[in-house]
Amino acid sequence: MMRAVTFFAEGRLREGTLTADAAGVRLVRGSASDDAARLDGIVTGAFTDHHVHLQLVDARGLVASRLGRVIDLGANVDAIRKIALSGAVEVEYAGPFLTAVGGYPSDREWAPEGAVREVRDAVDAAAVIGSLADAGVSWIKVVGNSDAGPVLDDALLRTIVLEAAEHGLPVVAHAEGAGQAQRVARLGVARLAHSPFTERLSDDEVEEQAASVSWVSTMAVHEDEAYENVVDNVRRFVAFGGDLVYGSDMGNGPTPVDLRDSELEALREAGVEGLSLLRALAPLDPLRAGADLLLLPRGDPAGARRITPADLEA
Repeated sequence: MMRAVTFFAEGRLREGTLTADAAGVRLVRGSASDDAARLDGIVTGAFTDHHVHLQLVDARGLVASRLGRVIDLGANVDAIRKIALSGAVEVEYAGPFLTAVGGYPSDREWAPEGAVREVRDAVDAAAVIGSLADAGVSWIKVVGNSDAGPVLDDALLRTIVLEAAEHGLPVVAHAEGAGQAQRVARLGVARLAHSPFTERLSDDEVEEQAASVSWVSTMAVHEDEAYENVVDNVRRFVAFGGDLVYGSDMGNGPTPVDLRDSELEALREAGVEGLSLLRALAPLDPLRAGADLLLLPRGDPAGARRITPADLEA
């Protein structure tokens, strides 16, 4: 069985061929034979959610989802490592939230035991980052939420960034409260875990952010003024060429353990659609052996479903 298809890889659309045999469905690069029927839609690998909290959901649901890779940004490092080793999908993780003494979310009931680490000084920072590097983290997660308690001061946050760099680890920040998004970017974090929502940034501030950090979308978790702020900020961020990636903040409220349609709607409202939306979703390589393949009818990720051999039958 064979079908000609259009697929998305390496940031653009390409022509390929779907084949099916006893081992399953496989995508190969290059046009199919002239007499091969075409499967309408776009084929991709499974998507990436760049902001999840797997300790707060039933992670087993990922197996049947449209996600092939997730990045956990706040968990007990031993617990999340066990989840990652289970092999449901590819899991990268940051381990615990690193926050100031008494800082967010150290007082939150939803935070699992060991999912928050209060950092006291530079010596403490070096110790905790070293231990997290040994535990296999891919990111370091810091918190600057001035609306909910004390925050790491500039010197200590900068120390964390530099210590993380010594281990080859980028730093992602939860920035909330007036001026916090600008502050953490200035101090060297690589990514904001949430697109800025506390306030409407000026055009100059957005342009500076677009040149220095990436943003995780997480737009649909907001309402009212915060939602209006984040949509406006994201619209201008992508217009300035900023690197925006899809993230749902899975586990924050009743979120699906799957692609979040309301997040896709918010991204489109901010003008992120078409190939830009696919790039934000960062699908895994569909040409990789054994890759889970998705079919996007009319190229719409919201309608994505897994491809089966039945899709190739006449």
